[in-house]
Parts: sequence; C-alpha cells; structure tokens
Amino acid sequence: MTSPFPNRFRQRILARERVIGFWMCMSSHITAELAGLAEFDWLLLDGEHSPNEVPMFLQQLQALQGSGSAPVGRPTWNDPVEIKRLLDIGFYNLLIPFIESEDDARRAVAATRYPPQGMRGVAGLQRSNRYGTVPDYLNTVNDNICVLLQIESRPGVEAVDQIAAVEGVDGVFIGPSDLAAGLGHLGNPGHPEVQATIRHLYERVSAAGKAVGILAPVEADARRYIDMGIHFVAVGTDLGIFKQATFALREAFPTPK
Repeated sequence: MTSPFPNRFRQRILARERVIGFWMCMSSHITAELAGLAEFDWLLLDGEHSPNEVPMFLQQLQALQGSGSAPVGRPTWNDPVEIKRLLDIGFYNLLIPFIESEDDARRAVAATRYPPQGMRGVAGLQRSNRYGTVPDYLNTVNDNICVLLQIESRPGVEAVDQIAAVEGVDGVFIGPSDLAAGLGHLGNPGHPEVQATIRHLYERVSAAGKAVGILAPVEADARRYIDMGIHFVAVGTDLGIFKQATFALREAFPTPK
C-alpha cells in the first residue's frame, strides 16, 4: 500500500505555491467524489457551517481516495478532541477556525502533534496510519500534518504577527464574511476597510514566510486575490454552484401561465 507521506499538499503550502481549491458544504460523499474528479489542488470538507459529523467525513474521505485533490478538514472549533478524531480518520490537512491569539494558535498546533511536540492522543489501528501499515508512522506523522489557521475577527487581526510566528502554523486563512462582520460590516466583505484588512493580513503573514489563503466564490474576487498574491484560494462552493445551476435551469423552462 502506498504511504500517504510525504504530504505533498503541505510541501506546496510551505513553498507558498499557488494552489486552487473548492469548498464542499453539501456533506455528501457523492458530490465529494464528483468534485474529486475535477482535480482541484485541494477540497475543503466543512464541519463548521455544514452538517458534517465524523462518519460523514469518513465517507467523503473514502470517496476521494483515488483523487489528486488534497482533502482539508475544517472542524467546528479549535477543539483538541474533535481535531484528534478528524486526524484519526485520515485528515492530514486541517483548517481550524476562529483563531484570535498566539495561545489559540499554539493549542491548535499541539492538538495535531503527538508528544513531546503536542498532546494528540495515541491510537493503535486507525485509518490515518492505514490500520498499522504505514512504516514508522508515529515518528513521521508530526512532520506531515498541515495546519492552517483562520483569522476572522478584530482580535485575530491584531494578533496576526504572533499567530503567524507560531512554529507548526503552515498558513493563515482569511475568512472574509466573518471578518467583515467583526469589523462592523456584516454582509459586506467588499467594504474598503475589510479589503484593506485583507491586504494587511496578506502582507503580515507573507512577511512571516507563511502562506495565505481565502475563500472567494465570486470570480472577480478570486482573481483580485490571486493578483494580490494570495497563495491558496477556494474559488467556489458545491452548494453555490448547485444553487446557481438549478435556478438557471428552472428559469430556462418556465411553467406556462
């Protein structure tokens, strides 16, 4: 059986390569399998704002087994127990939401690492170690977990330098909608203050030598952020595309009055 290491996605994030992603909200192994055929560089499987639970995540990971897209899991919170469970079922890349301080960042990294580097609990046979078939798994996995932390509030913006400096943080992700809300511009991520803050975060995280990411389901926004230099960009969502296509199809075949 092929080893999951080295984690090529983490290598690309550390090299700050441009990697294009897609956001999975529909909690379906069928749509995950279909998206995997499109060969995006990465697919975000969302647990924060989608009704995903661990068994559903597991089905989606299994559906992506033959895909070249790297699965990235987003837990509901910076919770070491939830993070441990996602790691054990086979996520090697995590996007952890609502990081507001250096301490938050350190706790997030520690949750992904076995001792002495962290506090991850040790299981025997699990999907992450391919049920005990990955050679020297315990001594190699710490260096193959990609940790991406999400800044989406004013305290997070103020602590960006400290967050980005934490060892084991591979990249910082900007949550534009929550950031807009936190800055007093709910529903308006295009507000000049929000856009200026996104640029500020990009500049500070880049100065620390770390990758920067963002979600941009509107094409013009995605191209603007790519032109800015942002490294990992999710350019659409499964739910958004399904809604758009479904409504367009219905409008193409209206019921006669």
